Amino acid sequence: MFSYAQAGVLGLLQGVTELFPISSLGHSVLLPAVLGWQLNQASPQFVSFVVLTHLATALVLLAFFWRDWVHIVGGILRSLWQRKIEGDTYARLGWVIIVSTIPAGILGLLLEMKLTALFAAPKLVAVVLIINGLVLYAAERLRKNAEVGERDDAVLAQLSWTQAVGIGFAQCFALIAGFSRTGFTMTGGLLSGLSRENAARYAFLLATPIILAAAVLKVPHIFTAGTLVGQSLFGALCAAVAAYLSVRFLTNYFKTKTLTPFALYCVVAGIVFLLLLS
Repeated sequence: MFSYAQAGVLGLLQGVTELFPISSLGHSVLLPAVLGWQLNQASPQFVSFVVLTHLATALVLLAFFWRDWVHIVGGILRSLWQRKIEGDTYARLGWVIIVSTIPAGILGLLLEMKLTALFAAPKLVAVVLIINGLVLYAAERLRKNAEVGERDDAVLAQLSWTQAVGIGFAQCFALIAGFSRTGFTMTGGLLSGLSRENAARYAFLLATPIILAAAVLKVPHIFTAGTLVGQSLFGALCAAVAAYLSVRFLTNYFKTKTLTPFALYCVVAGIVFLLLLS
């Protein structure tokens, strides 16, 4: 059991860290461990709480990009009706997103129990957070001359199928607490030639279906168990507010700024967490 105050803190934390490239799962493991909260983070109830806060974040992303999703879903339906995608930006973008979603969906189902066990290993998560920062820094060094560019759906739609699969596998690292979904998806996008703004936008679009799918599997456990329902709903509300403010900030930030500050944060935070947990 945990209090409404703890649920609120974890909800706010998730709403920010899910979209910032600094790992929401990692912080959800590390902060309670450092504060000495007696939480069973490997329990089905806690995992379901985390997924419900993720669901709130996904719904915020869906609402924030609702016009894009109307075009994308419409494009997918047109492609099924017309049996072609060439020449239709949103039809191709929709199928590119589907292709990128498949790797994380399959690996998540296959490795669910083993990955959940990592929730109980805060020191390991702190090390992974440091690695997350190093990966983000390396991505920026490799793409230090990346063009600024403007938001362009046509550019996203022109990702090759190989690039879409590669970005999908990059997203798979976020199944491990300490690795960031946004960070690794952006890394895959940058290495595929996208600008930072387009890479961030693709990361936010790609996060929506995979988080929603996870919620479908896990959220019912909360109500079946009959525990933590109030705390979970309060945490989800806090996550939604934080996620909305975060996505508004980040969509503007990545028009001109880089991943480097987040990379440095992850390295420093990981080291501090390790010291505090020793």
